[in-house]
Amino acid sequence: MIDPDDARRYYADRRDPAHDFDHVLRVTEMAVRLARAEGADVEVVRAAALLHDVGRDDASGRDHAEVSADVARRILESHPPEKVEAVTQAILQHRFRSGPRPDSLEARCLFDADKLDSIGAIGVARAFAFAGSIGQRLWDEVTPDYADRFARGDVRPGEHTSHHEYVVKLSRLRERMTTRAGRAIAEERHAAMAAFFERLAREARGEA
Repeated sequence: MIDPDDARRYYADRRDPAHDFDHVLRVTEMAVRLARAEGADVEVVRAAALLHDVGRDDASGRDHAEVSADVARRILESHPPEKVEAVTQAILQHRFRSGPRPDSLEARCLFDADKLDSIGAIGVARAFAFAGSIGQRLWDEVTPDYADRFARGDVRPGEHTSHHEYVVKLSRLRERMTTRAGRAIAEERHAAMAAFFERLAREARGEA
């Protein structure tokens, strides 16, 4: 339906180090790996992965998954309607914090692949790359009430760090996996990530 060379041009101006075309390629490779392991439609999964973040730079204020689905529908309009619909539904359902839960095998493969790129060593690297790009502090303690305040949007300016992101989101992604193959990979990546943040905390406190 679409190959990486064709998809690349839709991300040409992307400057976000956590959501650049390298992220798209990693998600695509993982999504295809999961699709083959789970018996999903590889063609649909590949196209959905390549286009899942194409609308992220949209300035309209709409959810980027909705924008990406609309853009993907236009890009793929010459392909069979049932395939295009499967691609757009997978894109619509790939969000972690919002949007419907993935209800097709293809959507589940994309969802898991996208979340797997947020944990493990690559997830740590992305978290700090994003934090650095917006001037966040390197580390700080997470107060016991932080998760509740974060959920309410009651976070002080400059309070959030990559450590906070780990506590409120990244540490929970392992539990959100929807495929057997995704869960197996998530276990290993989660362990590596947890060990890193535990070590970071000890060093930041001067304990190691």
